[in-house]
Amino acid sequence: MIELFKQPNLDWMGKAKYFFALSGILLALGWAAIFLHGGIKYGIDFRGGTDVDVRFAKTPDVEQLRNGLRAQGLGNSEIQSISDIANPNSNEVLIFVAQVGEGDQALDEAKAKVLSALNATYGVSSSGKQDFNAATPTSLAKYLSEKDPLTLSVSAGDKYQQLAKALLAYRDRDKNGVLTNIDDLSQVSGATPGVISALKDGYSLAPFAIRNAEIVSAKVGGELRNQAIRVTLYALAGMLVYIAFRFEWVYGAAAVLAVFHDVLITLGLFKIFGFEISLTVIAALLTLVGYSMNDTIVIFDRIRENSRLLRKEPFADIVNKSINQTLSRTILTSGLTFLTVLVLFLMGGQVLRAFAFALVVGIVVGTYSSFGIAAPLVVAWNNWRGHGGAAVTGTAAGNKTRGSDGGQPRLAPAGRR
Repeated sequence: MIELFKQPNLDWMGKAKYFFALSGILLALGWAAIFLHGGIKYGIDFRGGTDVDVRFAKTPDVEQLRNGLRAQGLGNSEIQSISDIANPNSNEVLIFVAQVGEGDQALDEAKAKVLSALNATYGVSSSGKQDFNAATPTSLAKYLSEKDPLTLSVSAGDKYQQLAKALLAYRDRDKNGVLTNIDDLSQVSGATPGVISALKDGYSLAPFAIRNAEIVSAKVGGELRNQAIRVTLYALAGMLVYIAFRFEWVYGAAAVLAVFHDVLITLGLFKIFGFEISLTVIAALLTLVGYSMNDTIVIFDRIRENSRLLRKEPFADIVNKSINQTLSRTILTSGLTFLTVLVLFLMGGQVLRAFAFALVVGIVVGTYSSFGIAAPLVVAWNNWRGHGGAAVTGTAAGNKTRGSDGGQPRLAPAGRR
């Protein structure tokens, strides 16, 4: 194993009061910002809104699209590219607009705002013509019936309904939903030069098409938020039970308090730096919970091993020695992971920015809390219970118990010594 430090001898527990003070300042600043500035800033998927599905003729420039939405007052919209195995080059994005109301009126308003922003971004002029890429079978059949380019006198309505369906099927099937040249429709059976000419007179072609729009209600967003909170609490409860069983309950309590500390500081920094809490951020928070807990368990495991070997030394000295012995491992693993997520934060783009920020903050705070919060809490508990003078007190026979890890003796819980 690579060691960055040769037998470091740092007094971590002697600095515990400074660690607690630093954490207190960070928590106070972050949560003061939350309480004084409108609470936690939730993403659209928690607040509710309108989901608009847009397909483009060419691969869209997401940054250009985002700037165009921002110019139309939709700067808080979220953009997500869509692709699948069946159609990897669909040139399709989902634009999620914040909740502005309920029902069909809100849906139409959000759709109109997105359409206006798209028209302004891609230079679609209001020439008075309809957009063929937004046409429906009913509207297209009605237009053809009025123009009657085939000069039909009998069953014109039925004939144009069939022709409209064929034209739009060609657009959707062969042109991926976005037609770029009306002359291409001449390949459709029944699309005579007169039909093509009539379509050119009444229709224009935008380089995009809104395929679908639907509302995600604020109620659904609230349910998602509550579910995310429950998932996080369940994860912490499971970890508390595991560590209490694997070590002692005080270790589990200290580890869970340290993880709460990590999450609360991260949420406060999210508010200070203006990031929103979304479902992807919840995933990042759960990731940092596991990462912080893993680092804490490594230190606790070394404390338990040293408690057997150095039973006559003060408990605080054993904890210091344990942290120093795992210091190289902590810096190597945390440092390399930090560099990876830092690159993701700096170069991952706007979509991943909040997710990567949560990981960057979480790795730093989670690593710090393992030796600066969790370990000092265990030492403070032992001092309060009067067991801080030595790792083990009393006779050897009374202070060892058989453990579940292969029958090796382990330190008995404080309450049974």
